[in-house]
Amino acid sequence: MRRLLRNPAGLLGASLVAVMVLLALIAPLIWAGAATRIDAGQINQGASGGHLLGTDALGRDLLARTLVAARLTLGLAVLATLIGTVCGILLGALPALLPRRAGHVVIAGVDILVAFPALLLAMFTAVVTGLGARGAVLGIGVALAPTFARLTHTLTASIADADYIAAARLLQVPRHRILARHILPNIAEPLILNTAQAMGSALLGLSAMSFLGMGVQAPSYDWGRLLNEAFGHVYITPSVVVAPATAVALAGLGFMLLGDTFANAAAGPISPDGKPVGPVISPAQDTPLPDAVLEVRDLTVTFPGGISPVRQLSLTVREREIVGLVGESGSGKSMTAAAIGQIVPYPGLVASARTRLCGVDLDQVNGAERRKLLGASLAMVFQDPTSSLNPALRVGGQLAEVATLHDGATRTEARARAVERLARVHIKEPAHVVRQHPHELSGGMRQRAVIAMGLMGTPRLIIADEPTTALDVTVQREVIKVLREVVDGTRAGALFISHDIAVVSELCDRIAVMYAGRIVEELPAGALRTARHPYTRALIGSLPDMDTDRSRPLATIPGRQPAPGDVTDGCAFADRCTLATDRCAAVPELRTGAGGHAVACWEAQ
Repeated sequence: MRRLLRNPAGLLGASLVAVMVLLALIAPLIWAGAATRIDAGQINQGASGGHLLGTDALGRDLLARTLVAARLTLGLAVLATLIGTVCGILLGALPALLPRRAGHVVIAGVDILVAFPALLLAMFTAVVTGLGARGAVLGIGVALAPTFARLTHTLTASIADADYIAAARLLQVPRHRILARHILPNIAEPLILNTAQAMGSALLGLSAMSFLGMGVQAPSYDWGRLLNEAFGHVYITPSVVVAPATAVALAGLGFMLLGDTFANAAAGPISPDGKPVGPVISPAQDTPLPDAVLEVRDLTVTFPGGISPVRQLSLTVREREIVGLVGESGSGKSMTAAAIGQIVPYPGLVASARTRLCGVDLDQVNGAERRKLLGASLAMVFQDPTSSLNPALRVGGQLAEVATLHDGATRTEARARAVERLARVHIKEPAHVVRQHPHELSGGMRQRAVIAMGLMGTPRLIIADEPTTALDVTVQREVIKVLREVVDGTRAGALFISHDIAVVSELCDRIAVMYAGRIVEELPAGALRTARHPYTRALIGSLPDMDTDRSRPLATIPGRQPAPGDVTDGCAFADRCTLATDRCAAVPELRTGAGGHAVACWEAQ
């Protein structure tokens, strides 16, 4: 709560909601008489000393009626939110209980409802169930349900393949028990966080329904009903709509801000400007490294449910240096790249003590400056070039877009630059290739075209996320050669991500080994054979070479890496390590020794 209230938006939202709740509790006790007192001599009067915001058609004080209406308005909004939340969660979880085909039918129905305008769906439900408060509440609840159903289904699908779910199925645990005990508790947090925003939507929707005459009916009244009654006199006495309109706006804003802040606060500490922050760094530690193109300190990526695929990662890349980030699938390598490039998908949140690109702290610049810096100084090369290239557009146009967008080049200049960049990465006949579509190129040519796209600007940092994984050995060598030439020729630094330690050892100057979201060892590539961490040695040992005895099974690492949500306190590799002792119950720090060799292992330090 302290972190939440330090955020200005959260403080404002919490204050507005607190005021509205307080009014709902005490206003009927204090102003009920003034709200119902009829005064024939003050009918439809504007603001005056006796009635600060005017009176209605029966001479009743509009300010008092607005304050008293807070109880009914908020009460109906809570009821509608509860209906929408419960129905939506049940509907979204239903495919997990039904056979596959029936589940697909339910999902298709949810998709149709999500595409249908929410207010129209609420109005249709209200007409069917009957006008009035009950129909409006049911209508808004039905309108909210599809959103919660889609969210519940998405979250359920995201953990459906988890090991603990598979184990429960293997033990023939009934589906409803798997849902209740294993699925819903693990997706509860994002659902709860969305409830505050849903409350704001419900309040606005109910007010709209009452304003249109389909909600609360006389003699009862909520804020929407007050607007409905006052609207006919708004051109004569404009003050009659001020109180209910302001109440609707402030309450809706309060719940929306509170919902957004809850979602941000779930990721960790929040700074006074509303940004997640990491540990405090002393001024001595904050001095930029003169030749570093990337400095990351204590980088953490968090998703709802306590899932952290990246945990306090620190990394530095210097000019003309290629740093290899290696580890098994699921160790957090690609998520690290996404966090550096500021493209972590929602609802993931990134926090760091410092993320500095080309000497500029990305947390200290505004959004426009950050986008400009990332667009001009960072190039990202992904594993699958077909996902980076639009199949409907020609290669040259896609490359030229980078130059026109970030450098303001003309179409002619951008096209000439695209031809030159394609030639730089050893693509034959580049003037012809720019006129081709991606499907007309081979896999190796597409990958080199993506590298050329990254070079259309003047990148200082190149992040290559497993760019050679889907290529054969010959093409792999060509791509590695191109990447090495680019780094040497442009003074850029590169972060090369791979699970193939052989490729990394051949290309990189320095290697960082990642396991379960953390860096466990960092060493020069030439010192790989003297690795000290048991996990690094196991990776090297599982790599066959010309001296490997082909009559024996290949060496493997027993067990499997824990999923991000299953990482517990202590060394994450302990369960698979033959050197594990009681000391491994605590997480070992990454300590740097001679020659820049750093290792996080109690037994190797």
